[in-house]
Amino acid sequence: MTAPRRALRRLSAAWLFLFCLPASPAHADRGITVAAVGDVMMGSDFPSPNLPADRGRRLLAPAAPIFKSCDLALANLEGPLTAEDRPVKEGVPGRSYLFRTPPSYAANLKEAGISMVSLANNHALDFGAAGFAATKKALKNAGVAFSAKTGEIAEFDVRGVTVGVLSLSFGPPPRSIVYPARALAEIERAARRYRILILSIHAGAEGAAAQHVRPGMEYFLNEPRGDLLSFARRAIERGASLVLAHGPHVPRALELYRGRLIAYSLGNFATYSGVNVSGASGYAPLLTVELDGDGAFRSGMMHSFQQHPRSGPQPDPGRHALKLMQRLTAADFPDSGLLFGEGGEIVRTR
Repeated sequence: MTAPRRALRRLSAAWLFLFCLPASPAHADRGITVAAVGDVMMGSDFPSPNLPADRGRRLLAPAAPIFKSCDLALANLEGPLTAEDRPVKEGVPGRSYLFRTPPSYAANLKEAGISMVSLANNHALDFGAAGFAATKKALKNAGVAFSAKTGEIAEFDVRGVTVGVLSLSFGPPPRSIVYPARALAEIERAARRYRILILSIHAGAEGAAAQHVRPGMEYFLNEPRGDLLSFARRAIERGASLVLAHGPHVPRALELYRGRLIAYSLGNFATYSGVNVSGASGYAPLLTVELDGDGAFRSGMMHSFQQHPRSGPQPDPGRHALKLMQRLTAADFPDSGLLFGEGGEIVRTR
């Protein structure tokens, strides 16, 4: 039996439970722990109410203990938190959708233990600048940090370790991976400001046919969605510590590149309505990782959840998300240096 496999065998249930517990101040040099999921859209009331019971307060509850056990918990907020009634685009079934979630639902994110959300996505401006401003206000009032296509980098101090979370997407600049030079220059500058720089990227083609990571520009409905493979690697070369992608609405492979982890898509996680959750689109991975004090990947855990229509994510005893991402990683990055355990453990092979 190889050394990495022996290491997996030694990971006890107690270790898995304690994986994301914050290190004590006396051990700040041990780095940080991060939990991450893909798209979160807690129900929409436009054009008619399609919202979960109890104002969505239980929607994220099954995952809350994992979020809260980590130093940081990150998600992509797919849609504005606003009461604005004037959308800036028209919904077209099968092509274009609109989301609008009540501002009070920001408290659900905080209550679940989510530290930060990305607002760099194609739904953040569904209700224009006014809806976007309302979203930021709701998040600030709830105590949830955010980063968008302009302006903010979410900043954290984890036991003396400075952490920045920078969000990017496709579309026009700034912070567009379709125009990589400008985005990469900002990443390089930001990497000098933070000891650990995490990227949250909304990009890539969508749907079941987009599960594999392929080189070159990706498209969806003829819209360029970026060359995610090239961009993620170049971002790490410029100082990024961890790359967390979402947008394809299905899970994708993981890659270890220069000792840093890239998750090419974390798929959907809590998309209550208006998002297809059949098949792999309903597999909802929750990734937890431990980074050392310089941002290098130490170990991880893939927690498998599953969604069904008009419900929140539930623990999946069949571990479909884990099994799919393990297969995709083996197929797309056979030499990535990652080994998956049956319980979801992820370790370096070298």
